[in-house]
Amino acid sequence: MRFNVAQLLKAAVGSARTHAVESTLLALDALNPACTAWGEVTLVRTNRSILVTGTLGTSLKGICSRCLEEFSYGETFTLNEEYFPTVEVNTGRPLPAPEDPTSFTIDENHILDLTEAVRQCIILAMPMQPLCRQDCIGLCPVCGQNLNVQPCSCVHQDLDPRWATLQELA
Repeated sequence: MRFNVAQLLKAAVGSARTHAVESTLLALDALNPACTAWGEVTLVRTNRSILVTGTLGTSLKGICSRCLEEFSYGETFTLNEEYFPTVEVNTGRPLPAPEDPTSFTIDENHILDLTEAVRQCIILAMPMQPLCRQDCIGLCPVCGQNLNVQPCSCVHQDLDPRWATLQELA
């Protein structure tokens, strides 16, 4: 996901280029050693930088937070990042660094690399408690049986006896 933006940096403010994206990223976590992202991005020249916007999709693997089974799911995310040049495109003079040290930059060869921004967006789009499906029953708290596969024969005490008085009021 690398783009040479030298011509775009020379273009007038408001100039835009659209690119199709399909690329394999570095590992996100142990379940996703290689992750592919696809979609379309638009690069727009601003008065000080290149603004990158787009909607991308990816396929990920996760572990259900209820039944602990591994499953695959798709995720869509929006990319909206600003990239600052490090050198002046016409003269090659170094430019001052952006005020925010975490800002994305365009390298000295005018290459804009989306890899890290896309990786960060995917991580932010990943659910904190992924579910294999919305109606996942989960595990039996007594024996650990996956209740989606088969019911267990454990005796479940439905109500804590300390709450029995409140149950009578209802």
